[in-house]
Amino acid sequence: MQLNMRINKYISETGFCSRRETNRLIAAGRISINGEVCEEGAEVQPGDLVTIDGKVIPPREEPVYLMLNKPRGIVCTHAKHVAGNIADYMNYPSRIFPIGRLDKDSEGLILLTNDGGIVNRMMRAEHGHEKEYVVTVDQPVTDMFLNQMAAGVAILNTVTLPCRTYRISEHVLGIVLTQGLNRQIRRMCKELGYRVLELRRERIMNVQLGNLKVGEWRVLTKLELQQLLHTLKASGNDSAPIEPQPSDVTITN
Repeated sequence: MQLNMRINKYISETGFCSRRETNRLIAAGRISINGEVCEEGAEVQPGDLVTIDGKVIPPREEPVYLMLNKPRGIVCTHAKHVAGNIADYMNYPSRIFPIGRLDKDSEGLILLTNDGGIVNRMMRAEHGHEKEYVVTVDQPVTDMFLNQMAAGVAILNTVTLPCRTYRISEHVLGIVLTQGLNRQIRRMCKELGYRVLELRRERIMNVQLGNLKVGEWRVLTKLELQQLLHTLKASGNDSAPIEPQPSDVTITN
């Protein structure tokens, strides 16, 4: 460990939680250094004992990168009180978390990892990382509808970024987004008088859902991971990756 490392960087590099999540835990008085409750901006030196809720932070695990074809009904949260949460569904032997969200009524590709260092760069819209979806709607897909979706739609007190759309069949379209507003595609369609019947995410950046069956998961291939990390590195470095809510952060013996 380098000398005088800031506490939020130190904890994020253990893989336990992100810098942003660390700041929340500090504000709640849950992090201590050498037995003293620390403040935001505190620094850690070699030999210091860092604890959360009185328990030593576990050593960093080997990074894990998974892809899941999420079924409908599964919620992208680790909060145990939420029925159908993704942590219970995966039942993975070590702590992993989803990168971003895919709403409960949707299915398709979601990535999961214990590597807090890559999450924010994947989530930031300004980096232009693509996510591709196949959407079934309740009316015929017209050229006007495709053009309106592609140009941007007014939802959530903003206008969605321009995107790519294409017709697959009479009631099915493809859409490629570079942002991830809450229930974005459903809201866009509703604003234009359409109702989404089915929504499936097919791709995140270079990672394709392929023939992975609904409910199944697998480890990313070496090539998939190399391409993903190469693209993220080219995007630049960002701090404060996104992770689960404070209520989900615990250390077990």
